[in-house]
Amino acid sequence: MARIAGVNIPDNKRIPIALTYIHGIGRTTAFKMCEKLGIDVQMRMGQADDDILNKLRTEIENSDFKIEGDLRREVSQNIKRLMDMKCYRGLRHRNGLPVRGQKTKTNARTRKGPAKPIAGKKK
Repeated sequence: MARIAGVNIPDNKRIPIALTYIHGIGRTTAFKMCEKLGIDVQMRMGQADDDILNKLRTEIENSDFKIEGDLRREVSQNIKRLMDMKCYRGLRHRNGLPVRGQKTKTNARTRKGPAKPIAGKKK
């Protein structure tokens, strides 16, 4: 199992798909990276030799976009900044409600958690 940017990359996946296991690298970026380095997109990660892995590591390290810990830290700081400003989005984050305008009367169970029964509300 290869290790790139502190993440274990699965051997049985194709290289561009396996690169998406790194937080901050999506499918488009992964395919562009493979095209830039001249790596066959059909090759599996387990078939890649050390030369290809080193190319990928150096490309990810020298890239200008943030990945893994830096990206997670930036996102959490942005959310914390919104909560400190007490703007509408920050209040929604603080209350655990949907932030981007979704309705909450019937849906939003992902953000609100499982439904809580209300005492005395029969019939």
